[in-house]
Amino acid sequence: MSHKLELIAAACENMGIGINGDLPWRLKTEMAFFTRMTTETNHTNKKNVVLMGRRTWECIPDKYRPLKDRINMVLTSKSLDYGNETITCKSISHAFDIITQMQNQIERVWVIGGSSVYKSAMESPYFGRLYLTRIKKKFECDTFFPPIPNDFVLIEDPTIPQGIQKENGIEFVYEVYERR
Repeated sequence: MSHKLELIAAACENMGIGINGDLPWRLKTEMAFFTRMTTETNHTNKKNVVLMGRRTWECIPDKYRPLKDRINMVLTSKSLDYGNETITCKSISHAFDIITQMQNQIERVWVIGGSSVYKSAMESPYFGRLYLTRIKKKFECDTFFPPIPNDFVLIEDPTIPQGIQKENGIEFVYEVYERR
């Protein structure tokens, strides 16, 4: 079975996804959605991969690193050794070489950032789905989600909360895209 990349992100109205290495908003239900999606598996003997760029890894607070109950993989061009906390890889195709060797242990592969990793993943032949939380407010950001390709279409996913969600006076909606 070959795995597909599933991207998960939250972006505000100007497609911002971060500022100063942090999230521009605090939405517990959206963070719980991220955790559930990237952690839960159908097979108890399998785990999900969270694939991220080096800066995304470094922006995760130490107390949450590595993201628990998931296989943490970091894309970096640098020769870095994070010990047993994570697997480093040089590219998405290199990550897939490693994932293929571990495929009996892996259920899903989630791309969790940052911007250039999302862009590469969407352009990759390994792309499967994009789970995008649209936050219906503008926030000051210095990091942005890349443009969504024209051949991506919204689809229904019954496992995703439907309609407008609201927390702390901020509305947001979960969207799921596939390549047409």
